[in-house]
Amino acid sequence: MRLVRVIRSNPLVFSGVAIVGIFGIVAILADIMMPHDPWGYGQPFLAPSRLHLLGTNDVGQDIFSELLLGSRTSLLIGFSAGILAVVIGVFIGMIAGFRGGLIDNLLMGMTDVVLVIPALPLVILLTVYVRSNIWLIVAVIGLVSWPNTARVIRSQVLTIRQSGYVESARALGADDGWLMLRHILPNVMPLILAKFVLVVAVAMLMEASLSFLGLGDPSTKSWGMMLRYAYARGGFVRGLWWWYTPPGLCIGLCILGLMFISFGVEAKSDPRLKRVLDR
Repeated sequence: MRLVRVIRSNPLVFSGVAIVGIFGIVAILADIMMPHDPWGYGQPFLAPSRLHLLGTNDVGQDIFSELLLGSRTSLLIGFSAGILAVVIGVFIGMIAGFRGGLIDNLLMGMTDVVLVIPALPLVILLTVYVRSNIWLIVAVIGLVSWPNTARVIRSQVLTIRQSGYVESARALGADDGWLMLRHILPNVMPLILAKFVLVVAVAMLMEASLSFLGLGDPSTKSWGMMLRYAYARGGFVRGLWWWYTPPGLCIGLCILGLMFISFGVEAKSDPRLKRVLDR
């Protein structure tokens, strides 16, 4: 109920949830909504018409059906990588912030090492030498995207662990596990949600970049793969805007919705950001 109140009371979050929610519904119902088989062949390079709303590509596949099915792959990669990155980042950030001392130094040292690794070149390097598939892309993106979350969570935990109610619970005999799960984790949830949404947006951009470079999974349909084939097979040269514009717009709109959610949720826990957004 608290999450519903946040969504309803914040126009930015509401707009973002509406945009991402529409794409989510499309991804779930893609099999029902597709007017044609996105893998079937037909007459190539057809312009938009009543039969093919966005025309056909170079092998006669219906672009509108590709777009609907591509939403599933793009969102699946984004949200899966986001979950993986946030789970790792929250675990390391909470342990480092709560324990402090040597454990904090070791975990933050490891975080700093991962943080300076250029994520996209590393992902490109791994996908070049390992057979590309969506789960490899998810794993690699998730494993290089957690350090920022870990540092932010650790900073927040350092502040919360010194608060009066945490000290009182500790004095009453609460163990460390109870303190982290019952008192600290709920207070960092807005930051976790904001960072999760941000990682999802980054993961979707990375997937689109890899696919455009020809390093995506060719056995799947995604918005990035649609842009790749439009570029490689004459869509841009021929001016077939109905081939490359829709997936580009979908990527932009989905990331815009995710950014709205991230900024709106983070503003709830950062009064300075709220004042900037209210101007």
